[in-house]
Amino acid sequence: MKNIKKIFILFLLLLTCGCTVVRINTDSIDTIIEVILSKDIDLFNRTGRGYKYYVPKGVAYIDTDGTNDKLYSNGYYYYLYVDTVSYSQNIEVEYEENKDAYYSRKLSKDEGFKYDGYLEVVKEGSLYHITFEYNHAKIETMVPKKEINVSVLNIAYILSTIQYNDDIISLTIDEETYNREEKYEVFKNKEEKDINELQIDE
Repeated sequence: MKNIKKIFILFLLLLTCGCTVVRINTDSIDTIIEVILSKDIDLFNRTGRGYKYYVPKGVAYIDTDGTNDKLYSNGYYYYLYVDTVSYSQNIEVEYEENKDAYYSRKLSKDEGFKYDGYLEVVKEGSLYHITFEYNHAKIETMVPKKEINVSVLNIAYILSTIQYNDDIISLTIDEETYNREEKYEVFKNKEEKDINELQIDE
């Protein structure tokens, strides 16, 4: 009897607690941006020096150089730069929309976004150069036209999930500021004399 009650309670919990799946229309870049950047996604599976973020399924982490991460998806590289200095100084992005671009949009807090930023897609030869800056970080990639929307989706996920660690950033900035090496020659004689000028006291 006790087992039946436990199973019944478990069944009720499963019915009342469910997961919500959000389907995103990937036909529209505007929809992708608005849906992803409006979510509070508190996930991470990558950590860097003073920051962490979520790499979505289908994107692979390759390498890190300081605050520059190299990612890979579907045959194309994404280059992530995390600007911990602009984050610590609370410097916001300034951007003017590019009328000649395939896509250009300024993202601002006035429109309801959490951070200022921009997305620009410019055709360069047979590929499209995507530059997406948001949340004090920037990702750039070059992809064919058919990959633009999927890339924007992946990049929006990554940038929106970046979380900063103030303590580590503070230590990193102090280390970079105060660890400048200067060469001092403490033991160098002030007066260099020729060996012939030396006098020997008897």
